[in-house]
Amino acid sequence: MSPDELWQFLPFGYLLTIAIETPVLLAGLSRVHPIGRRIVAGIWLTACTYPIVVLVLPILIEPRIPYLIVAETFAPVAECLLFALAFGTRDTRIRDCAAIIVANLLSFGLGLILV
Repeated sequence: MSPDELWQFLPFGYLLTIAIETPVLLAGLSRVHPIGRRIVAGIWLTACTYPIVVLVLPILIEPRIPYLIVAETFAPVAECLLFALAFGTRDTRIRDCAAIIVANLLSFGLGLILV
């Protein structure tokens, strides 16, 4: 895809991603996090990583398979770190990261099917 096509896809893909990931985070993040924080996490974490995954990495990594490996590793790792730094506690870190990883895997899988 050209950079123009990537920019055109960005809003659609972002909305689709948060629509898939936010319910997973609502259900999966630790209950110590209020519902509002879990909703914000679905929007905020994707906002932090999605532009890099959609706009930067496809241009830097040309073959599709290596791009997918890097992008789908980068997103959950970065999101786990961001969430842990902002809201994490020692007691909830594993559950919160597991929820973030599951959300990313689900959006990746559904994205392959839908797009």
